[in-house]
Amino acid sequence: MTVIVVTGGECTGKTTLARELARRLDVPWAEEAARAVAERTPTPLGPEHVEVIARLHVRNADEAIRRAEATGRPAVVLDQDLLSTVVYARLYYGQCPVWIEEAARARRADLYLLCHPDLPWSADGVRDRPAARAEIHALFAEALARAGARVVPVEGRGAEREDRAEDSVRRLLLTG
Repeated sequence: MTVIVVTGGECTGKTTLARELARRLDVPWAEEAARAVAERTPTPLGPEHVEVIARLHVRNADEAIRRAEATGRPAVVLDQDLLSTVVYARLYYGQCPVWIEEAARARRADLYLLCHPDLPWSADGVRDRPAARAEIHALFAEALARAGARVVPVEGRGAEREDRAEDSVRRLLLTG
């Protein structure tokens, strides 16, 4: 099973891209866990939510993989993964539970599409760091490099952005 993760900082088009890639490739996708937890939590997220988010990431990814296997699909697309939980836990709280860091290494995806913060900022009640976009992007790039991940940068807008991402994924599926 080939696992593709659309990742990066806030407001970089990850969800739109993940959903569109899954549609174009006709494979299952898993939604972002942190957003799901944030949207159903009446207070701001705190360190007590990190493990909740991580467990939901695992559950969402595993369910997408099960759906792919059941339907004979070659891949899944994930909107973020445990690596994003590690990045944000360190950024917001200064640390991340060890089990999440270990699981992020063990569950490293086959390809990460790292979305550049070149889309306009859009406040939505969950996003909170418009001035830190470049810094957060750098944290993701550094974490992916440390993990030894295969990374393709994703820039541009609309169909052009989606076409580039799709081309990268199709090359991976063809070459392995």
